[in-house]
Amino acid sequence: MQYEASTPEEYIAQIPEERKAVMEKLRKTIKKNLPKGFEEGINYKMIGYYVPHSKYPDGYHCNPKDPLPFMNIASQKNSINLYHSGIYAKKELLDWFVAEYPKHCKRKLDMGKSCIRFKKIEEIPFDLIAELVTKMTMEEWIDIYETNVKKK
Repeated sequence: MQYEASTPEEYIAQIPEERKAVMEKLRKTIKKNLPKGFEEGINYKMIGYYVPHSKYPDGYHCNPKDPLPFMNIASQKNSINLYHSGIYAKKELLDWFVAEYPKHCKRKLDMGKSCIRFKKIEEIPFDLIAELVTKMTMEEWIDIYETNVKKK
């Protein structure tokens, strides 16, 4: 599902009532643990965390007018999703997350390339997400992006 919002607050106001508290908690968890330099806003019709143009003027290679994306959270039809570009771009981070996940959640990990889907919102492992968020600085993300994505 996509929502038309210009702020994270507007986004959360539009999602189903039973998900609002969970999305607020997820947002708060990310913001509390997000390394310095990243900014929060709306991108790709989701709540996003990205490298602002003031820190990375080139922007995103697919559309340089967009800031360099890093993470997003979204309320989708059947799940709340966390999109983390670092997991997609850095195998060591992916391996760490996959190994840690069963220690925090009984449910099988439901994951795509960068998308982690939480179908049972009462089982979102907020402590694991908090730790994941701390694992990559803005500078490291820019370096990985330039080395592995932008130059291709």
